[in-house]
Amino acid sequence: MSHIQLTVEGMTCTGCSNRLKRVLEGEDGVQSADVVLETKQVSVDFDSAVIDRAAIETAIADAGFSVAAG
Repeated sequence: MSHIQLTVEGMTCTGCSNRLKRVLEGEDGVQSADVVLETKQVSVDFDSAVIDRAAIETAIADAGFSVAAG
């Protein structure tokens, strides 16, 4: 199991963070996603044999958010 922590821009309310959590946890290979609105942090546990960081970032973008550089 792999783990990444990302800073996500564009979340403005609890609905946003809940939607992002649902989107990420709906991706094949993602075991869990924790989204903290106040810090804009997203922690994702995933199976790297099924999904990679780029696909996770694409899912975030497709949900209407962006991953901060760095």
